[in-house]
Amino acid sequence: MKTPSLGRLLEISGPPLSIAEPTLSPSLSAAAGPHAGALLDLLRRRNGFYAFESALHVFPTHSEGPEIGLDAWNARESWRSEYGDLAHGCLFFAEDVFGCQFAITPDGIQVFDPETGGRTPLADDMERWARLLLLDFRKLTGWPFAQEWQSRHGPMPPGKRLTPKIPFVFGGAFDLDNFFLQDAETGMRFRGRIATRIRDLPDGAEIEFQVID
Repeated sequence: MKTPSLGRLLEISGPPLSIAEPTLSPSLSAAAGPHAGALLDLLRRRNGFYAFESALHVFPTHSEGPEIGLDAWNARESWRSEYGDLAHGCLFFAEDVFGCQFAITPDGIQVFDPETGGRTPLADDMERWARLLLLDFRKLTGWPFAQEWQSRHGPMPPGKRLTPKIPFVFGGAFDLDNFFLQDAETGMRFRGRIATRIRDLPDGAEIEFQVID
């Protein structure tokens, strides 16, 4: 099967994040289901990478240095434990600059909102996922924010994402001044606790949270 969009995405991406031979553990293969072959093929071509000025982060198969591999990122005891069943059935293989996750699910590739645990269908397969990224990378990766942040503060270190000081679900502004650089897993754990606390709350309910500055 030809995959021109995946090929084009790789052309504009950075170097591989791991030199390990790409393999998927049995649990990851099972989670990826019919998409396992396409995911492994992508990672064999480049084992993890950043693109769009680090706005898009595709995880390598194995952890290496500061880079987290797919097994560790998807481990039950990792950040996903904070989401409970909200993360069920997802294999998280990439993320945008804000930590919104791209997930392989039984229903195709979906976007996982870290603040609510909600999922938005995006593509039927990996090739269509890549094509949509190329067509709308500003929205789907948060590239404008990644570019502006790095123009002010320098390169974004590995393992870091931009986290809103005041979450969007609590009225936080979609403005660069509302973001700070945070360890990706720490940010996901914090927002996972938000997601599980608000999931069953009625509209207008009050909730306390700590603003990080």
